[in-house]
Amino acid sequence: MPPYKAGLLKRKIDSNKTNSTSADDKEQSSSNDEENLIQGELDAESDATDSEHGEDDAESDAERDELTDSEDDNESDANSDDSDNSNNSEEEHSSDSGAGTGTAPSAGSSDEAPKNKTKTQTSRLKPQQPNKKQTKNKSTIDKLADKIKETKVVEPVQQKDEYESGDTSDEEDRVNTAGDVPMWWYNEYPHVGYDLDARRIARPPQRDHIDDFLKKCEDPEFWRTVRDPATGQDVLLSTEDLQLIERLRAARLPSADHDEYEPWVEWFSREVLATPLRAFPEHKRSFLPSRSEQLQVARIVHALKMGWTKTRKQIADERRKKRERQFYNLWGAGDAAEQAQRPRSLPAPRRALPTHAESYNPPPEYLLDKREMKEWDKLAETPWKRKYTFLPTTHGSLRLVPAYPRFVRERFLRCLDLYLAPRAIKMRLTISAEELVPKLPAPRELQPFPTAEVLRLRGHAGPVRSADFDPSGQYAVSASDDGTVKVWETATGRCLRTVELGEPVRAAAWTPAAGLSLVAVALGRRLLLLNPGADVGAARVAARTDELLAEAPPAHDAAPDARTAAAVSWAAPDAAQWARGVRLALTHFRPVERVAWHARGDYVCVTLADAASRAVVVHQLSRRRSQLPFRRAKGLVQCALFHPTRPQLLVATQRAVRVYDLLRQELVRKLQPGAQWVSCVAAHPAGDNLLVGSYDRKLVWFDLELSARPYRTLRLHGGAVRALDFHRRYPLFASAGDDPYLVVSHGMVYSDLLQNPLLVPLKQLPGPEKRGELCVLGLRWHPTQPWLLAAAADHTLRLYA
Repeated sequence: MPPYKAGLLKRKIDSNKTNSTSADDKEQSSSNDEENLIQGELDAESDATDSEHGEDDAESDAERDELTDSEDDNESDANSDDSDNSNNSEEEHSSDSGAGTGTAPSAGSSDEAPKNKTKTQTSRLKPQQPNKKQTKNKSTIDKLADKIKETKVVEPVQQKDEYESGDTSDEEDRVNTAGDVPMWWYNEYPHVGYDLDARRIARPPQRDHIDDFLKKCEDPEFWRTVRDPATGQDVLLSTEDLQLIERLRAARLPSADHDEYEPWVEWFSREVLATPLRAFPEHKRSFLPSRSEQLQVARIVHALKMGWTKTRKQIADERRKKRERQFYNLWGAGDAAEQAQRPRSLPAPRRALPTHAESYNPPPEYLLDKREMKEWDKLAETPWKRKYTFLPTTHGSLRLVPAYPRFVRERFLRCLDLYLAPRAIKMRLTISAEELVPKLPAPRELQPFPTAEVLRLRGHAGPVRSADFDPSGQYAVSASDDGTVKVWETATGRCLRTVELGEPVRAAAWTPAAGLSLVAVALGRRLLLLNPGADVGAARVAARTDELLAEAPPAHDAAPDARTAAAVSWAAPDAAQWARGVRLALTHFRPVERVAWHARGDYVCVTLADAASRAVVVHQLSRRRSQLPFRRAKGLVQCALFHPTRPQLLVATQRAVRVYDLLRQELVRKLQPGAQWVSCVAAHPAGDNLLVGSYDRKLVWFDLELSARPYRTLRLHGGAVRALDFHRRYPLFASAGDDPYLVVSHGMVYSDLLQNPLLVPLKQLPGPEKRGELCVLGLRWHPTQPWLLAAAADHTLRLYA
């Protein structure tokens, strides 16, 4: 075995044992057959092996060659024994020999050489026994190796994050290859993209706002964590990334190592060098004509031939010609080129032909008499006011006609007319008034509609605020400021019943349900539900209505919340009120302005004055409970009504009309009528169109399927519009207000969505007399006939047919 240098140990790693090492040791070692040289501690004074090897210094090179095989065998045996006790290979100590150091053995030791040789052979054939001193010297290295083994823990192999070691070429197979597409396309899928093998990349667990908040509170590194949109993984920004972002936000260079103020290096100098900087020959293309320049020159030559590009001389000639004044014959016929250059002109205006008065022998009726001569003389200072510009004179023959004294002046005026005559054709847009008016059908083609007043109902002592028909149209109800509610017979105009309430009544509305006999009356802060009685309508219907309202619902079903209980309260009538027809009484915390029924007759919508967010209250009669549909006020509420066919609520404020969905409890659409103050709203029976009236004399038609902007704005009134209504069967609608007439219009809505509604004003009906500034306060169409009932401020009701 060849000798080693002093202080070095050779370690051999067995391939069989290397396979059983831990994952951490396998990563640290680059190869199983690698040999490492480890420097060990050698103490010449205390190491016993040094003394043993010192005796062998006198051995010759031949003896070392003979012992090589035996040393190898002993070394392998020792390594196998020590490897069972420790997991690492045994370290063997050897000292420098004479051959290794280049020194020869001394002469005094030549006699002892045979003895030492025999002793050495015997000792090497025996198994080597570790002594205590050698064990003590190896304990420092063994302790360190044992301690390292104890501290290492073998962990299971885990899938590493693709961003843990940076973007390298080894991780290209794990990059999302979805392409340059928005990542929200994958919101509905459980994956976020595909890898290079077209396999889906699973979406990592998603966090909501609560998870983000908890992680923000628990994770101290949350502020420097971002999410990769391609893979959905959280990426922790390093210190270098944060420094780069900070430098970019401060408008500095991204790299801190770059010195932007480094000294300038003069790569090229002004001195002419004897040898060029580039020590290679020029390319062949530098000696050949440029192809691109050849094409550019060819384009310029072609442009010169075609006349697109002009030389400097040609451009100077054109400028000189433009500076010269050009004259041409205004009405003369020139060549075609000259006519093409000048603008298109009109022919010279012709003179008017002479009249009979200009004849040399005019008829006697054209000659001036004495009275006309006096007027002629009076207008000597203002000759332009005379009947003629000349004095008609008669002559016996043409040869007796003297020279015309105004010949030169007329020639001058003629030349002046030619000078001031137009020189180009001026296209005038001539549109007649009939073409501006849209072509509408004749009113006689749109019959039937009311044309005159047929019945006037008297009996109230104050302005009539509201009027309504029952579902059959046989009876009508009216409410007045005199504190009474009257029921009338439509055909005869006879008053059937009068209910004294003792307080001005603001509104009265008959329920649209045919199976009930019920009228909602608003007076002050109360809403009363009246039964007109058995003598009005069918007795069975009246009795059935009393039975339904007499039964109170369960107490738990009618219990309102605190906010609703503070706004409205239900009360049963006493005996006196029951006798007058009052069946239910609801008291509100603000005055009631308007009342609107639902199409089924179970709900009543009430509008309160100055109630902010509680201005709209919905009452349910079957369960006897109230609801406040809004939490916040969107404006000053003017009126509210139910949609005729859908579960929606229409609320009109001062400047807008909002449509709310009662099932989803959300705002569906906001309509902008463009009016200063909305006064009333009416919905078409089909439900797709809406009519809005305002105090600034506007009538706005909305097509709900078309847009949130007005389809048509009608200005049919000279005063504020206070009442609107649609007919249930005929395509008619009416409007009235503070002006002394009612307007009946045709409003045809087609089932074809591509065809716009047809709006035609039909008739202006004479209205009632004005009382103060008020005229008509309410309108209502008959359910089946084209009859219109108007509630007037002159204490009457007027029926038009």
